[in-house]
Amino acid sequence: MDMLKTILDRRSIRKYTGDPVSRDKLISLAKAGMAAPTSRDTRHFNFIIVDDESVINKLLEGLPYSKMMATAKHAIIVTSDLSIAHGGAETDYWIQDCSAAAQNITLAATALGLGACWTAAHPREERVNFVKKVIELPQNVNPLCVIAVGIPTGEEKPRDKFDPSHVFFNKWGKLS
Repeated sequence: MDMLKTILDRRSIRKYTGDPVSRDKLISLAKAGMAAPTSRDTRHFNFIIVDDESVINKLLEGLPYSKMMATAKHAIIVTSDLSIAHGGAETDYWIQDCSAAAQNITLAATALGLGACWTAAHPREERVNFVKKVIELPQNVNPLCVIAVGIPTGEEKPRDKFDPSHVFFNKWGKLS
């Protein structure tokens, strides 16, 4: 699958077969996440791959928009070690860096024929604290998001999201 097609075909998948995803493919998704840029190349992100059903079930208890994980059977939690992130918790660079990593993961999932759905932990403090507790994160590590990963049923198809009225040239509002 070429890169542009992968980007345009990516969807937030919420319907999964429940079949397992190989650890090799899950590691490939983490590799894609690690290929993302970081401010000052600090490489502060970590990825917690969850394939234990009991941990998935525990996460479902406190993440109201993650119900699809029950059938996805896998999740990747994108985190930042704020002790080494550029600017630490005092800036939002960690959010941008982890968002780029999360996007790479969702795109890689599409390229591998998997489904993925990004659900937020940050900025909801109660969700951040819940995820930190469930996966036993150290105090200096913050979760940005939990990405459900699984085998899609195929019911959700790509759709064209391009809207030319949101593209300007040289100045705001200038369409050509």
